[in-house]
Amino acid sequence: MRSHFRIFVGLFGGLLLAVSSTASLPQAQQSEHSLGKRNYGTHFETSDRCVACHNGMTTPTGEDISIGVDWRTSMMANAGRDPYWMAGVRREMIDHPLASARIQDECSICHMPMMRYEAKLAGSLGDAFAHLPSDPKKLGDRLAEDGVSCTVCHQITNANLGSRDSFVGGFKIDEQKVSERPVYGSFEVDNGRTSVMHSSSAFRPVEGKHIRSSEVCATCHTLLTRAMDTRSNVVGELPEQVPYQEWRHSDFARTRSCQSCHMPVVKDKVPMSSTFGEAREGLGRHTFVGGNFFIQRVLNRFRNELSVKAPPRDMEGAALRTIAHLQAEAARVIVESPEVRSGRLEAVVAVENLGGHKLPTAYPSRRVWLHVTVRDPSGQTIFESGALGRNGSIQGNDNDEDAGRYEPHYMEITRQDQVQIYETVMAGSDGQLTTGLLTAVRYVKDNRLLPRGFEKGSASDDIAVHGEAEADADFLGGGDKVRYSVPVAAAQGPFVVEAELWYQPIAYRWAMNLKRYEAAEPSRFVRYYEETAAGSAVPLSRATASSR
Repeated sequence: MRSHFRIFVGLFGGLLLAVSSTASLPQAQQSEHSLGKRNYGTHFETSDRCVACHNGMTTPTGEDISIGVDWRTSMMANAGRDPYWMAGVRREMIDHPLASARIQDECSICHMPMMRYEAKLAGSLGDAFAHLPSDPKKLGDRLAEDGVSCTVCHQITNANLGSRDSFVGGFKIDEQKVSERPVYGSFEVDNGRTSVMHSSSAFRPVEGKHIRSSEVCATCHTLLTRAMDTRSNVVGELPEQVPYQEWRHSDFARTRSCQSCHMPVVKDKVPMSSTFGEAREGLGRHTFVGGNFFIQRVLNRFRNELSVKAPPRDMEGAALRTIAHLQAEAARVIVESPEVRSGRLEAVVAVENLGGHKLPTAYPSRRVWLHVTVRDPSGQTIFESGALGRNGSIQGNDNDEDAGRYEPHYMEITRQDQVQIYETVMAGSDGQLTTGLLTAVRYVKDNRLLPRGFEKGSASDDIAVHGEAEADADFLGGGDKVRYSVPVAAAQGPFVVEAELWYQPIAYRWAMNLKRYEAAEPSRFVRYYEETAAGSAVPLSRATASSR
């Protein structure tokens, strides 16, 4: 299993002007630098040493664009305390006990990258649970708790970017330099400002245009998971998360990068730092807007249990910003010319994917679906497909009712218990459906909405369409069309058809399948989910039309 909910790793525009050197650490912490044959603890610093110079930043109109303030509410900053990730890691360890150490090591590559990278250099493995709750006196704990932090992303070199070796957290940093470690930013920095930064840290700012590239993000957002049998023997490989490959197969690869959507650029000319900063054009906001508003709110609500550091108001603001981004940038729904023919209301619902990868993409617990209602002139509902229950389930969805079944892809819907759900459904080597990443070997369904320019016929196996959508002539790059045929013989029109496209980061079945694991982390997350399920999904787009 690899990391869950990884928001891409290209911090773009910020320079680290207040990072401490190894020599500045207290003696108790310096002792940790002698582990193994190579220096341990000399390659990274936690974000608190960076934000002194990268907070207090505003636009000319007074908008706060502080890098540290924006980052601390992101899933990047909270990757190490993500309760769903921890529940998933524990589940995989229980399913595959012989591979427990290997599972923790691989799962921490992108959720606790600084701790894990240092452990690797010291000749050991990453441990997903030994560092939480964090002891501030222990360097490994501080690195683990800081998640995907400044000195991870800004030290990624351009070595092997875009190659298979770079995926699954295969990014490279300069492991040799200690006193003059390069940190890459989007801009050239003059000698004076370089000296300021270097005099206060072991880091030297270097212009690195690669930091703006999608290939940087792909290092932790391409996850190829090796499935195991009960003896922990590898039995297959699953393309668990491949948004980069989806993007490359779309029109967006020629026009927009990951950062252009997920790190919106500040429109004004602003300084990169509050200390001797030079005003520049093109600073990327370090908000890392993605798709996981639900976990942001879970982190906020259960902040004391999860040791969340960002203030409650800021965390809720981040969740609202995520929802606003999704509703503005993700999708569009249109109801096309409903009319009554032979006692049935016939309508076509068109869904357009506005993004540069599949919708939804990345971690396979995510789903979007159509909620369609038909009402008569009095407002009475005479047909409804895809209603969301308060427990997070979708009414009529076979998989939410029974873990062994799933809802197929539809070209036409004629009954209320049929629901068009755009999702992935996985199966193990035994053919049984599963939500276990290290059990799954293939997708029996993948009808997630394709980005514009995506050709089904030429797609590689890693990004292929699976199931009935393969043969659906209306399921193409850019979106899908679904026909609805509703019996209305006894009712009088005109009728109003309303279509909503809903999105849920963690589907009901993915949470409920954790119930049978009697361990602290899965039990805790199921409790969180059951207490917050009513808010686990949001509508992305809505459209209405009346029959003639």
